[in-house]
Amino acid sequence: MTVLYERVALIGLGLIAGSMALAMKRAGLAGEVVGHARSAETRQVAREIGLCDRVAESAAEAVEGADLVVLCVPVGAMGQVAAEIGPALKPGATVSDVGSVKRAVISAVAPHIPEGVHFVPAHPLAGTEHSGPRSGFAELFEGRWCLIVPAEGSDEAAIARLEALWQGMGSLTDRMEADHHDLVLAVTSHAPHLIAYTMVGVADDLGRVTDSEVIKYSAAGFRDFTRIAASDPTMWRDVFLNNKDATLEILGRFTEELFALQRAIRIGDGDHLHAYFTRTRAIRRGIIEAGQDTDAPDFGRGKRV
Repeated sequence: MTVLYERVALIGLGLIAGSMALAMKRAGLAGEVVGHARSAETRQVAREIGLCDRVAESAAEAVEGADLVVLCVPVGAMGQVAAEIGPALKPGATVSDVGSVKRAVISAVAPHIPEGVHFVPAHPLAGTEHSGPRSGFAELFEGRWCLIVPAEGSDEAAIARLEALWQGMGSLTDRMEADHHDLVLAVTSHAPHLIAYTMVGVADDLGRVTDSEVIKYSAAGFRDFTRIAASDPTMWRDVFLNNKDATLEILGRFTEELFALQRAIRIGDGDHLHAYFTRTRAIRRGIIEAGQDTDAPDFGRGKRV
């Protein structure tokens, strides 16, 4: 694999940044990977495990001379980080991100990108419930989609180069407009996470079921809700606050569907329930056929990543 960027700076050293560092080095896509994290403890761990070639003490120091800068911080912090690194960015460099909200990120970051620096937002649709510098692994992006969401007026060569990087790390890539991205992700990720948090919260509040029973007798459905609800709380707080309109739209639709199912259960309308579940089952089959999951039923026995 050809080196696409001589120096890459990763700002934030959690699951995604760590996996990017490992995937880029494995495939020979970057000459040098420099990292920075706000937490001194995180920086120390990154140094101990050799996550990057070099760990910088500040974001501005990390981006000096970098050909690609990737913001891997919660979406609510991206504007502040962009303001800090803006004056230190190398002319001709590309700035990207990995946030799961795009319109708010573009609005927050774009004003701080100097003339002559390319801004190409992106969003890898990959992750686990784990976070921190030890959580990354090089195979995270294999067979998963990375959506490229170019800001208005983006340089085509810079976009194509970033696409080549994600493809080199194992991702499938597609381009998408920012507002449409945010609506799609509200359906496929943001609302499901909020529902998972709610279900786990309901179980916690339900006094007639003890904590030990919830833990001991968790069937696959509730177990998977708890896995999703274990995701980084700072990241998800920022996602909901920064994708408010699309998430509320989808939650409104969800509420309507839930009321319809409530009514079907109340009046004993088995035909409605069967038809609804048949349609949703077909969506699950489509996900499997698209290679985005497996139909192997491990029921919690296999290794979960």
